[in-house]
Amino acid sequence: MQREDLKNLLNSFKKEDFYKNVDLHIHSNNSDGEMSPEQIIEQAQTQNMKYISICDHNCVDAYSNNEILSNPIIIPSVEFDCFYKGVLIHILGYGIDVNNSDLAKLYADNKNDKTCNFHRILKLRNPKDVIETIKNAGGVPVLAHPCCYWAINLDKFISGLVKLGLEGLEVYYKYKGARGVVKFHHCGTVLKIAEKYNLIKTGGTDSHGMKLLK
Repeated sequence: MQREDLKNLLNSFKKEDFYKNVDLHIHSNNSDGEMSPEQIIEQAQTQNMKYISICDHNCVDAYSNNEILSNPIIIPSVEFDCFYKGVLIHILGYGIDVNNSDLAKLYADNKNDKTCNFHRILKLRNPKDVIETIKNAGGVPVLAHPCCYWAINLDKFISGLVKLGLEGLEVYYKYKGARGVVKFHHCGTVLKIAEKYNLIKTGGTDSHGMKLLK
């Protein structure tokens, strides 16, 4: 899929889609999730979901199976750990060419860098490099769960990333568990920022468990 077609697809999703049949943030057991990619696909199809994304931490191992990669409900994705202005952030890359050689340089090179929070932050990725590489790999870079980042002025924080090439915000996200505890901003603020900078609005459950849309 061409980047413009991908952006049009992402822009076509409405708020209600992300609470019904679209989940663009799921983790498999290739990083710190519980389900295999095959189990995720099977459950998604059983629930008649239109589109899903497996966004494992710093890897695309879920897509080593061509049947997963070629499934029409899949938008191939990855979630990279980065540091920006001293804050650990997560950047999602949607619609990427998972075999892109430059993108591969950003992937984790051991299991701990995919599953262990402590190990994952030891490999410092530059957000500018991550954003540019995602785009060069045919993808769309989106900031995950924006309410969780400590910033006195979230607008200014995100605008800096937009200047680096960020194209979207994960606006429709259920801040539960630990993400609910470290939630520093209101979802309405994120929506306003997305609209102000004409950013793509995505959503997902950030599911790590055995049930989708939970």
